[in-house]
Amino acid sequence: EVQLVESGGGLVQAGGSLRLSCAASGSGFADYEIGWFRQAPGKEREGVSCISPSDGSTNYADSVKGRFTISSDNANNTVYLQMNSLKPEDTAVYYCAAQVLCTWYPSIVDYWGKGTLVNVSA
Repeated sequence: EVQLVESGGGLVQAGGSLRLSCAASGSGFADYEIGWFRQAPGKEREGVSCISPSDGSTNYADSVKGRFTISSDNANNTVYLQMNSLKPEDTAVYYCAAQVLCTWYPSIVDYWGKGTLVNVSA
């Protein structure tokens, strides 16, 4: 089983930056790819970005391309999401997810963290 713990959320003004962290532990962690999803109030959970720690390949949703960067520190089993040029529409709870293959579909995710709130004020 894989455990995921997010941190780094908070309140920021539009145009600002935040860096989210996802600390992973548990057996089999190396077999999973790690993604970030988000869920805004009244909306469905959506995929934001994903990374394969084994080869460093990454994917981004169109809405965050050029603004968000995902990276991994394999030595410390931690994945980061650097978020720049934040917009009010980025406001959501951000969840870390472990999955066998990167996917944009929440129903296929194997493990979830509890989430961290990002609030972007106008």
